[in-house]
Amino acid sequence: MSKNLVIIPTYNELENIGKMLDTVMALPIDFDVLVVDDGSPDGTSAVVREKSADYPQRIFLLQRSGKLGLGTAYIEGFKYGLNQAYDYIFEMDCDFSHNPADLCRMLQSLENEADMVVGSRYVKGGDTVNWPFDRQVLSYGASLYVRLITWMWVKDPTAGFVGYRRKVLETMNLDKIKFIGYAFQIEMKFTAWRLGFKLREIPITFTDRIEGSSKMTKGIVKEAIFGVLEMKLNSLFR
Repeated sequence: MSKNLVIIPTYNELENIGKMLDTVMALPIDFDVLVVDDGSPDGTSAVVREKSADYPQRIFLLQRSGKLGLGTAYIEGFKYGLNQAYDYIFEMDCDFSHNPADLCRMLQSLENEADMVVGSRYVKGGDTVNWPFDRQVLSYGASLYVRLITWMWVKDPTAGFVGYRRKVLETMNLDKIKFIGYAFQIEMKFTAWRLGFKLREIPITFTDRIEGSSKMTKGIVKEAIFGVLEMKLNSLFR
């Protein structure tokens, strides 16, 4: 039986984290969870500790001193997963925009053929729920922009619901992954694609958060726009 780890970064997710951990623990396939909390002042980490006491071998907490960025949270989580000999490592949001039940389908894809699997809004069968029209246009336009600049075929390059075989993360130089916002998601896919790994997309329904507040900022958007150009230019000279 494979060892599976889900990494969930958090900042002020008190409304969601308990329900999310209970949902993952109830899946028909075992997935351990590492919560990487960036010093949430709302008590998120206290809930994780309570749940960890209920599942001492399956729920773990990495407490950080402050908001250090999405990308650095995942990098620390990846290193933890590799050190603890996990076979498959997943990224997932805490706010139920990603359906935890889809982890089972993603694992199946990794076990069958994929090296990296992306839960995609933009392949056949994928969808978004509770998104205003302007956000749909912005998100889909961003995916087209990334594909145009990078020449990478992935239809949802900004997706944050992703699974990896450990060999993908072992092969990457994680210390050279530069971006810390949503451009991080693009950089990880682009790096895996350039290394020749098999990327696969499976359809998911992305549901906008009901509880808590969005972490999107203008700085994150700017990083993504200019970061993609920088990433592509750098790749031409390597």
